[in-house]
Amino acid sequence: MTERLPAAVTAAPIALLVDLSAGQTLYARDADRRFRPASMAKAMSALVAFDLIRTGRLDPLATVTVDPALAAQWAGKGTTLSLRAGEKITVARLIEGMITASANDATEVLARHAAGSRSQWLMLMNARAKALGMADSTFASPSGWPDGGKTQVTARDMVRLARALIEEHPALYRRYFGHAAMNWRGASLASRNPFAGNLAGADGIKTGHTSEVGYNFLGAVERDGRRLVLLVAGTPSETARAAAARDLAEWGYAAWDSRLLIRKGQVAGPALVQNGSDRTVDLVPLKDWRVAVPGDSRARIATRIVYRGPLRAPLEAGQVVAGLEVTVDGLPSHDIPLATRQRVTRAGPFDRMVNGLLGLLP
Repeated sequence: MTERLPAAVTAAPIALLVDLSAGQTLYARDADRRFRPASMAKAMSALVAFDLIRTGRLDPLATVTVDPALAAQWAGKGTTLSLRAGEKITVARLIEGMITASANDATEVLARHAAGSRSQWLMLMNARAKALGMADSTFASPSGWPDGGKTQVTARDMVRLARALIEEHPALYRRYFGHAAMNWRGASLASRNPFAGNLAGADGIKTGHTSEVGYNFLGAVERDGRRLVLLVAGTPSETARAAAARDLAEWGYAAWDSRLLIRKGQVAGPALVQNGSDRTVDLVPLKDWRVAVPGDSRARIATRIVYRGPLRAPLEAGQVVAGLEVTVDGLPSHDIPLATRQRVTRAGPFDRMVNGLLGLLP
């Protein structure tokens, strides 16, 4: 498929395209190479904020008074809302300023308000990254402001972050991401997001730029129920970044066909359970999954269940215990998660005896 990639995409030093609806990587170049994300780090600050809102520890309607020292510290540092000492602003507006306007001062004020200190916020960012499996990423700045290279990410890790934003916080994601501009003090502050208002189905996510690292972008598009997430990094200009991101997204839709593979709750197969009240449990996906195939092929699709270890009771319904390995001719295989359809309790003495006898049968 790479021979048909647009030139703008192949010119980007780092590029990754993932079909979240299928769990497939459609294109990758240096996806595990660490780089400085600049303001893309704000996507992790957004995820932490969304987590706190969901758990009731952060109120979007709460009013924050801007600390004078903080206002002075961040005055004129990159893109800002020019927050003033003693100014009152809601948490919701701080999040909007962080995401749409990429305001560094809004991010820093939000972090200190929500966590009590900058260091505590950074602990939350890195703990969340670890929980997501972002093993090659470290955050030392809430906003991505240059920190001597301490903040480092990979394209693959940033796609994990994007998935969490989109799938774990759908309402908040729709509320705050994908806007072309925000109104602030009677003026319109334009987003640097090259997708916002320019690409059908685009709704995120975050740009980043410094002179040292070039122009980066973590983007997301959804069309006809099919969700693509992409990252391009290290491009030499805003124009090159926009072209690479747009062309990569359009290639993802034009060069690949998407087919429904398995529906939410559809039984993929049974699994044996050790010491359970039932000998087997049905395995099901927790959402619809699609599969992407090259648009010019009749590729064969094969599947098989891959267990993550012996299944031992008790098991709760909805517990992810296996994967459905999907192989498309000519492409690397990938797994989609399978969960238990029903609860299985631990077997009593009689159940264990019956299961033991049944296990002897051919």
